[in-house]
Amino acid sequence: MFNLRLKETVAFMSYRKFAMIFSAVLMLAAVTSLATNKLNFGLDFTGGTLIEVGFEQAADLESLRDVMTSNGFPEAKIQFYGSSSDVVIRLGLRDDVKAEMLGNQVLDILQSNTGQNIDMRRIEFVGASVGDELAEQGGLAMLTALICILVYVAFRFEWRFAIGSVAALFHDVLLTLGLFSVLGLEFDLTVLAAILAVIGYSLNDTIVVSDRIRENFRKLRTGTTEEIINTSLTQTLSRTFITSITTLLVLAALFFWGGALIHGFATALLFGVFVGTYSSIYVASSVALSLGISKEDLIPEVIEKEGADQEEMMP
Repeated sequence: MFNLRLKETVAFMSYRKFAMIFSAVLMLAAVTSLATNKLNFGLDFTGGTLIEVGFEQAADLESLRDVMTSNGFPEAKIQFYGSSSDVVIRLGLRDDVKAEMLGNQVLDILQSNTGQNIDMRRIEFVGASVGDELAEQGGLAMLTALICILVYVAFRFEWRFAIGSVAALFHDVLLTLGLFSVLGLEFDLTVLAAILAVIGYSLNDTIVVSDRIRENFRKLRTGTTEEIINTSLTQTLSRTFITSITTLLVLAALFFWGGALIHGFATALLFGVFVGTYSSIYVASSVALSLGISKEDLIPEVIEKEGADQEEMMP
């Protein structure tokens, strides 16, 4: 089995100030993009109609966009769906036209302008009220997850680690949202599910590191808090590296060969694995160290027991 072991301890925390500045710059850029460009919400959130059609031959997306624009659908978003003959058309919300009538209208426009026999595969409609409700529920889901994680880590370890964990998760979510805002990628329910998965992945890394730090606080009697954290991060580096590589291999396969339906999902998870691994080292641990975490905070019961034993031994 492959195993990465370092003979010397890596001084991760000596670079924490540079890492925190780097993270702050990225988060500021993400907030700026979200404030100006906002997110490119998909039909799941904005409402509208999705039409999937099948062509006899390979479709030319540019000519299809021109056809839809010239026939009163300038907002139409057209893309391949799995193959060059399968096309998905996304239209904005139109209150005056039913989804079935809109689908037939689009089908007639495409057939008359392309000269091909086109099959109607499916039509999906999402109302504006449903989209608003999904956006609200999605935001509440992420907020609830962060609060539950804060409570769990504070109970399981210590409140400084809890704040560090939530800071790392907030960092990961914000940067992932910023990526979709900067690139203008469509944000739909599959991407929201990916962000929740990123929260779970990043939390798992953070819990492993926190557990090793607590264990080393009990085992190593000498050394400063920074040295013990560096030792713990070095010891977990092998596990983090192997986990990240195997996860990235699966996600890369989904990204390149998974098709358009899960492209956004794979993109969010690919980026989330990178930032989640980084934040478990340089955000969660750095925040806990900056808040003054020490041996006494994690093993007070051991210190009290040792003090009581010394009092009993005194004449």
